[in-house]
Amino acid sequence: MADGDLRVAVWDPDSQVPDASDVLLIHGVTASHLAWPFVVDRLPGIRAIAPDLRGRGASNGLVGSSGMRAHADDMAAALDALGIERALVAGHSMGGFVAVVFAHLYPERVSRLVLVDGGLPLDVPPGVDADALVAGILGPTAARLSMRFSGAEEYLDFWRAHPAFGDDWTPELEAYLTYDLVDAGDGSYRPATSYRTTADDTADMITGTALTDALAGLRHPTRMITVPRGLQNEEPGLYAPAHLDRVLAANPSVRHERVEGVNHYTIVMSPAGADAVARVIREELSAT
Repeated sequence: MADGDLRVAVWDPDSQVPDASDVLLIHGVTASHLAWPFVVDRLPGIRAIAPDLRGRGASNGLVGSSGMRAHADDMAAALDALGIERALVAGHSMGGFVAVVFAHLYPERVSRLVLVDGGLPLDVPPGVDADALVAGILGPTAARLSMRFSGAEEYLDFWRAHPAFGDDWTPELEAYLTYDLVDAGDGSYRPATSYRTTADDTADMITGTALTDALAGLRHPTRMITVPRGLQNEEPGLYAPAHLDRVLAANPSVRHERVEGVNHYTIVMSPAGADAVARVIREELSAT
């Protein structure tokens, strides 16, 4: 790409599987492609494509514009590079918003959408500036982006105290977390995603026109999964019941289901959550 390299992970199916379906997996605002292995493990015979979004993971050096349209353009470029014309697209958290915008800007590249605790408007008050939006939506997650760590062990210790993963600490989670660390240039390490990138993307996700335009023109079959707990394992999560009722009423073509017993992270990064997400993806592939 003209402004840097986009890292894209590809899980190929067994070579004996003919005509494998393609699934594009788009991660959340401070995540990476390693948010998806639990789901991929439950999709045998499927070719899974999962980029590190610009400004995250190994795409951290990709400079230039941010926002939902920029990410959507990157998704098209990733499919082009792999020679994939059309895919089912699943997005988690901010990845759900990217997925909706991608489907709007590149409708011929998308067969169906699966939105995982993201993709429909969040419940935020009008007129709030970008920093307040990030603080309100991400809470301590935003503060983490400005922290420095001596190395992987200190970073893992930081996350071991996080309420979201108390019962779901796994080797796959450790791999995801340590992949996130990059050299800060002063002998310490920091999360790959910068606070400013997060703020810019969150502001565009909430206050920009890309999402509203995309939802107004939504034409692809769409499934949405929501969960009862948020980033800190708190209730009611990103989509409180009353707000969820409103946004689903405003987008009646979206089919919805609630998955109990998981939070915003563990819906994709735990066996139980991944079971539910993979089931929905398989059902949507069968309907394609």
